[in-house]
Amino acid sequence: MKIRTRFAPSPTGKMHVGNLRSALYEYLIAKHEGGDFIIRIEDTDRERFVEGAVEIIYRTLEKAGIHYDEGPGRDKGLGPYIQSERKEQGIYLQYAKELIDKGEAYYCFCDAERLKALKTEIVEGKEISSYDKHCLGLTAEETAQKLASGCPYVIRQNNPQTGSTVFRDELYGDITVDNAELDDMILIKSDGYPTYNFANVVDDHLMEITHVVRGNEYLSSSPKYNRLYQAFGWKVPTYVHLPLITDAEHKKLSKRSGHSSFEDLLDQGFLPEAIVNFIALLGWSPESNQEIFPLEELISQFDYHRISKSPAVFDIGKLRWMNGEYLKAMDEAAFRSQALPIIKQTVTRAADFEKIAAMVKTRIELYSDIPELIGFLEHLPDYDPEIYTHKKMKTTKESSLEVLKDLLPLLETQDDYTNDALYATLLHYAEQHQYKNGYVMWPVRTAVSGKAMTPAGATEIMELLGKAETVQRIRTGIRLLEQ
Repeated sequence: MKIRTRFAPSPTGKMHVGNLRSALYEYLIAKHEGGDFIIRIEDTDRERFVEGAVEIIYRTLEKAGIHYDEGPGRDKGLGPYIQSERKEQGIYLQYAKELIDKGEAYYCFCDAERLKALKTEIVEGKEISSYDKHCLGLTAEETAQKLASGCPYVIRQNNPQTGSTVFRDELYGDITVDNAELDDMILIKSDGYPTYNFANVVDDHLMEITHVVRGNEYLSSSPKYNRLYQAFGWKVPTYVHLPLITDAEHKKLSKRSGHSSFEDLLDQGFLPEAIVNFIALLGWSPESNQEIFPLEELISQFDYHRISKSPAVFDIGKLRWMNGEYLKAMDEAAFRSQALPIIKQTVTRAADFEKIAAMVKTRIELYSDIPELIGFLEHLPDYDPEIYTHKKMKTTKESSLEVLKDLLPLLETQDDYTNDALYATLLHYAEQHQYKNGYVMWPVRTAVSGKAMTPAGATEIMELLGKAETVQRIRTGIRLLEQ
């Protein structure tokens, strides 16, 4: 059978990286085997529905390069692909009533007050109540009377209280759950909308989904899903439950982290390709040590059996490094189009902006790193003369002062301020005095930049600064060392 996967997000706001990872893995599983990837919008939770969130979903997938074969606007005979539209066709109520006829579900008329009084227990810090099957005991006549009178109701799944249910996950293997732990979950809510759990099962079957990929927080619900499949007599799909994504402190990645959504990361300057590459490795590892994967290569190499069961740590430092690798490999013109506006805002005086762009391209991890990296070209920062001392270059403040004083008249009289000409001048001076190159270059670079680390060498910086500014900065360095 052809592999068919689906991404079924709820339009409740920005797309969390965990949701994007699910979409990516579902896409890769399908495309690796030449299958179909389907989008289905699950908007049945009307209380959490956020206006504009559906557009965010489409925009996120488009920017991530994840293109769907079927979905809203691409109906291939199994739509509609928006659950509220499917609800209007009566699909979910039809199947819920079929379960009632089979004794696998029942009407529940309990009001909020009675439900609140049910026995509760604390599970992982949350208060959980189990329904006591009260309405299962209603006679057919009592049920019909309540329905005829317009009494509000929900439809609940009728799970057994004895025995056990076994389901298989591709990563976790066979998992057995005591049926006593299975609550009679709601299938149809009082507003007529299906619950997320019920709509998922019905739609996955009708849309011929073969592989269900989702976070492992749904492991505990899977037995209930399986009982629905069995009640209908439908084939159970292949389950792949993904590991949790945590922050550096091994806590669940939250919105407070500042990088929990795809849009957050884009706003911080990360490239979509780098984000997708990074997210692909949050739980999955290739056979080799390779880490940079364009999307097409991910498709060819992705084997879902190599997904880990252990939580994946969202390492922002690793993402920054990966983004830097993508910037290094970027087409020069494409990089300049993004970098030049930032460069021109940072360095306002005349300069060769394209040379600055080439200079920073291999030295930044984000475009936002540029101002900090090149700000010294606009204004010489205040700096500690201790940075003239460098053990490897064997320079001291005293030796640096001597070199700068010797070079100042040479630089004042030199007219050719191209990189090559300046380099030849400094090299000739070093040879004359039998100095190593670094012994000369270090104090000059320090004087013209005021920084211990720069994105370019001394003479490249001097060329960008020009003669007047270079000479002025050398004089400033001399004064500072003399003090």
